[in-house]
Amino acid sequence: MIPRIHRNISILPRGRASAALAGLVAFALAANATAADLFDAPSHAAVEGARVAAGAAARIVVDPGSVLGPVKPVNGVGQPPMVGALSDWELMPFLKEAGIPYSRLHDVGGWMGQGLYVDIPNLFPDFDADENDPANYRFAYTDSLMKALAANGVEPFFRLGVTIENWVYYPQPLPALRTKPPKDFAKWARICEHVIRHYTEGWADGFKMKVEYWEIWNEPEGASMFGGAWEEFMRLYGTAATHLKREFPHLKIGGYGSCGFYAGVDSEFVEAAAIAPNLKLYLECANKFLAAARDNGWPLDFFSFHSYSPPAEALRQVRYADRLLNKYGFTRGRTARVFNEWLPDPSRASLGTARQAAAIAAELIGLQNGPCDIACLYDARCREGIFSPLFNPLTIKPHKAYYALVAFNELRKRGTAVEIRGRGASRAPSRQDERESDSVLPQEGARSAPLAVYSAAARGADGSIAVMLANPGNEAVPFELEVVGRLSRAATLKPRSGDLSGEAALNGADAATAASTPRCRIIDETRTWEDVPLPASLPPNSVLVVEFQ
Repeated sequence: MIPRIHRNISILPRGRASAALAGLVAFALAANATAADLFDAPSHAAVEGARVAAGAAARIVVDPGSVLGPVKPVNGVGQPPMVGALSDWELMPFLKEAGIPYSRLHDVGGWMGQGLYVDIPNLFPDFDADENDPANYRFAYTDSLMKALAANGVEPFFRLGVTIENWVYYPQPLPALRTKPPKDFAKWARICEHVIRHYTEGWADGFKMKVEYWEIWNEPEGASMFGGAWEEFMRLYGTAATHLKREFPHLKIGGYGSCGFYAGVDSEFVEAAAIAPNLKLYLECANKFLAAARDNGWPLDFFSFHSYSPPAEALRQVRYADRLLNKYGFTRGRTARVFNEWLPDPSRASLGTARQAAAIAAELIGLQNGPCDIACLYDARCREGIFSPLFNPLTIKPHKAYYALVAFNELRKRGTAVEIRGRGASRAPSRQDERESDSVLPQEGARSAPLAVYSAAARGADGSIAVMLANPGNEAVPFELEVVGRLSRAATLKPRSGDLSGEAALNGADAATAASTPRCRIIDETRTWEDVPLPASLPPNSVLVVEFQ
């Protein structure tokens, strides 16, 4: 017999909060789920040693008075949509609509940056020329890109280096063209210095833009990105980072765009990541680099790394990276954790689907709740291929996954992350959790059971509240949502008698409470960011945002 689906959104006085927590919660921090279960999660979950019966309601208790900190800029993207490049940049306003904080400028425009954008060989074509002469730089094309981003409120996250050359790994490999180590590391650093001065200090008829983050290289562990030994890359980083931080102490200098920590948590290889399958090599490189950075005092304002695993696995890797950095003394107050390439289920079959939208939403929520400071989805291009999750190149319109970023922006617009409580609830880590993560590296292969619902909430300065829920599984999940409030009278939203459709009626509410009737918008298989009555359950592969004014 299927239990009766119900919904109970309560605005409770603080004294009743503990009673609200007594019910069994049907979800937990889904960062502990196994990779294989991401898109096939059951409607029940293991919660702190117990299992919840199929169909039982998840209970989500939001406490707007318990502040966790800011809603973090984890909703950045990689390269922006290049439709209308050098002309009207017609899709850039979509980034503004979604409140995208950063666009990481790597692989911009395709192979070798189309010979135009961002890559150091595009900005400074003749390495033997005088790096102090503005005439030897070719800024115009990247200038157009940077201005389009700035006009739409997106801050560039500037990668100093070159574009990936995947063909070195083809069955019949082709030679690399621009991934060899620079001939002169000190000169390369000075070239980067002039690029930074052009965009932040106006050098060479440049700009005074806000571009805070400057990333040295990308994925140097493999031949597709760096054609030298690891020790050479470390020497390049040490030379460039030291020089740039001395010249720009107010900017953030870091790197190196690690291929990731799959092996650290025993995750499966993701072929779509287009990297060499030697996953343990990436751990060896990271340990050598962090030890050298610590021992030599190299600047490391942020450490960047990547993953193309499903959300549950990717979030475990994020926590592993945090603990590894702590192990070498690069704590979060000293070195930001930047997860600047990620995409769950990169495949043609996933493009445009609610499944990918729900997975992206789930990972965004997990990043907000976890030890990550900035994140950039790979990426926002509008082209053919598996790495175009946000825009359809045939229609030049957004895919469903784009609206997962729009949904997260409702949290960003409120600004202040608040606590979600409940036994096993998806939540941000406590101070105790953080202390434990500082000293303990996770055991390889340690996992918990797959879970159903990811959740985060935020409060605005005006008192408004937004709650974001994602169900990346293939089963509907009934839920109850409670908001702890300070109203003089408690009110409850319940279905009308016998109503299982999701249409709600406000019972026993005064005028102040009636004004707080929530607005709900959903993404699922049949709807894309549509207003709906509060649903009785989260449909399969869905994202829901509930807003209280």
